[in-house]
Amino acid sequence: MLERESFDAVILDLKMPGLSGMEVLKKIKETDSEIVVVVITGYATVDSAVEAMKSGAYDFLPKPFTPDSLRVIVKRALEKRRLSIENILLRTELKERIGGPVLIGQSASMRKVKESVRQVAASDSSVLISGEPGTGKELVARVIHSESNRRDKAFVVMGCGGLAEDLFESELFGCIKGSSAGTTETKYGRFEVANGGTVFLNEVADISINTQAKLLQVLQEKQFTRVGSAQVIRTDVRVIAATSRNLPKCVEQQTFREDLFYELSIVPIVLAPLRERKEDIALLTNYFLAKYNKEREKSVTGISDSAMRLLTEYDWPGNVRELENVVERAVVLAKGGAIEPNDLWYYELDVGRERP
Repeated sequence: MLERESFDAVILDLKMPGLSGMEVLKKIKETDSEIVVVVITGYATVDSAVEAMKSGAYDFLPKPFTPDSLRVIVKRALEKRRLSIENILLRTELKERIGGPVLIGQSASMRKVKESVRQVAASDSSVLISGEPGTGKELVARVIHSESNRRDKAFVVMGCGGLAEDLFESELFGCIKGSSAGTTETKYGRFEVANGGTVFLNEVADISINTQAKLLQVLQEKQFTRVGSAQVIRTDVRVIAATSRNLPKCVEQQTFREDLFYELSIVPIVLAPLRERKEDIALLTNYFLAKYNKEREKSVTGISDSAMRLLTEYDWPGNVRELENVVERAVVLAKGGAIEPNDLWYYELDVGRERP
């Protein structure tokens, strides 16, 4: 059974026909070191308990025991499994948890986005977020997750560009020890780490055609296998995808599967570039000002009218991300109580003016 599918916990008797429980325990740990094993036996001794714990058992329960005592131990064991998997994520990614994600803006386009987020958050439907780089696609995905029933589970980010196909599949689905050169231990993929939570696929248009077929299968069947393994792993995740490219056009050019496009875009959300919602610039600027005052331990009191006018006249090719970087730099370098135009000096902020 372990060769065919994955398990979170095993309740294992020591005395069994064929292999002994201790031998089975060692085989389990060789297969997947993160499976939690509760050993039970009617022949409990100190030596057998010590040996079981040394071999990787989570707990040792002598017979007779009550159903309630077993339930308590299994519940603790499953919590340990969950925390263990999440710690793998925490060791590889830095979670953005500063005050929780929030959408800033009162323009018509942002009000529409906020309403879409409110409506879709409570469902498990796939969401496709489109927009230019820097418009805040990951932020929208985080807000959807934080307002959903999955908020207490992991939010896992997977960048879809810049990796060779085999490495990308290992990151997405995991791989077993020895499946490729340099793989010295079992690696848990994003879909396994995010079980019960949300997977965010950033720049999904960059996924190869071959991997697109495997991703579609995961979305439809709710299960996958690690690279190099035939073991089926069931998963319960919500998928939110994002792209800065025209995905329907990619479908026309046959670089993106049409069936996967429809699977991902059950609820589409489009983010407008900052140049098309300039009424949000002041709100965003004041939000970033407060954020970086706190993070950088500064006490900048505000932004002058002339500096704000400079920000609103600029077209922001880098969108909200560029505005945030400019405000952070201004907070760090500001000499007076409020940010002035000279504090905003940035090679792209000249807007036709002579540099200060």
